[in-house]
Amino acid sequence: MKKIVTTALGLSLALSLTFTAAHAQNIVLKPASLTPYQVSVSAVEYKGKQAVALEMTGAPRNEKTFALLKETDFHNGTIEATISGQPKANSGEGARGFVGIAFRVAADTSKMELFYIRPTNGRANDQVRRNHSTQYVSQPGFPWEKLRKETPEKYEAYADMLPAEWTKVKVVVKDESAQFYVNGADQPALIVNDLKQGKDQRGAVALWIGPGTLGHFTDLKVTKAD
Repeated sequence: MKKIVTTALGLSLALSLTFTAAHAQNIVLKPASLTPYQVSVSAVEYKGKQAVALEMTGAPRNEKTFALLKETDFHNGTIEATISGQPKANSGEGARGFVGIAFRVAADTSKMELFYIRPTNGRANDQVRRNHSTQYVSQPGFPWEKLRKETPEKYEAYADMLPAEWTKVKVVVKDESAQFYVNGADQPALIVNDLKQGKDQRGAVALWIGPGTLGHFTDLKVTKAD
């Protein structure tokens, strides 16, 4: 009996692993696979990798400054990517190279969840700036200014990074919770247990940049858990 149970357990585990693997998708990023909003998208080779580069096309009208990955429908699971952000030469003093991954983006782009990094903060000679290296925001209704004012330190944290260099990021999402990992760390840099758009929100994955940024993206992998 013990042998039968063990075999059944092994079979169950194997089926579970197969099911998970079937939902993992390595995505080759190309301009044709992306729908840009207030950004331009171009195919480039950057620091030894084939990638896409994002730049804003003008003064942003709102926070929807991203390239939406076509035909993606994400609820729970994992998003992994290698990203790089740097301030453009003509950017203002407040530019930080903002670059990140948006998820659960509504079809009409009215809602989204977002983790991003501020690469110039990673090794700044100012501890307060370092503490703002990673950021969670949610739209509509929860920009970084509101979150920092009302709940300081809760939705941003430190992680080591450099501008203009590749940074590996991973977003793990389960219902109303999400974790943000940087550069292969075993522990998340940032944990959010109250995703603002709710546990049932689902939608597309998008590549996001902030004001004054030149961003690069590659090695995108999306693993759906449901």
